[in-house]
Amino acid sequence: MDTINFYSVSETYGCFSNFSPHPIRLAGKTWPTCEHYFQAQKFAGTPDEEEVRRAKSPMIAARMGRSRKRPLRKDWESVKDRIMHEAVLAKFTWHADLRGLLLSTGDAKIVEHTENDAYWGDGGDGSGKNRLGQILMKVREELRRSEPES
Repeated sequence: MDTINFYSVSETYGCFSNFSPHPIRLAGKTWPTCEHYFQAQKFAGTPDEEEVRRAKSPMIAARMGRSRKRPLRKDWESVKDRIMHEAVLAKFTWHADLRGLLLSTGDAKIVEHTENDAYWGDGGDGSGKNRLGQILMKVREELRRSEPES
C-alpha cells in the first residue's frame, strides 16, 4: 500500500495540514484555518473561543490553544477527535480542489509525519497514533460515498 506523508504546508500534500490557508465555515462562523477552529473549540462558549478565531496565524492559534492560562473545557479529551473530524470534513467539503486532491490519493495510507506529535501525527518514527491521518482517510471514504456516480 502506498503511503502519503504530509506535514509542511509548502509540500505537495501540505493542504492536508490544519495550518493550510483554507477557511472553513462551522458553528455559524468562518474560521481562517482548521487549526483556528480546532484550538478555539477548547474554549467553546467563552470569550477565549473568539479570541483564538481572530488569531493572526494558525501558529498563534495553536499557541493560544495549548496555553493552560485559559480554562480548557472539561470534556475536551472525549470530544477532540469528533471536533477534528468536523473541521477536516468541512474543509474538504467546502474546497472542491482539496476534495479532488484527497480523493485522488486512492487507498493510500495518509500520515502526518512529524516527531512533534505522537497523537495527531506518527511521532516521526511511526509509533504515534496518526489520528489526523486516520481522520483524513475516513473523510476521504465519506466523500467517496457521497460523490455522484459518473
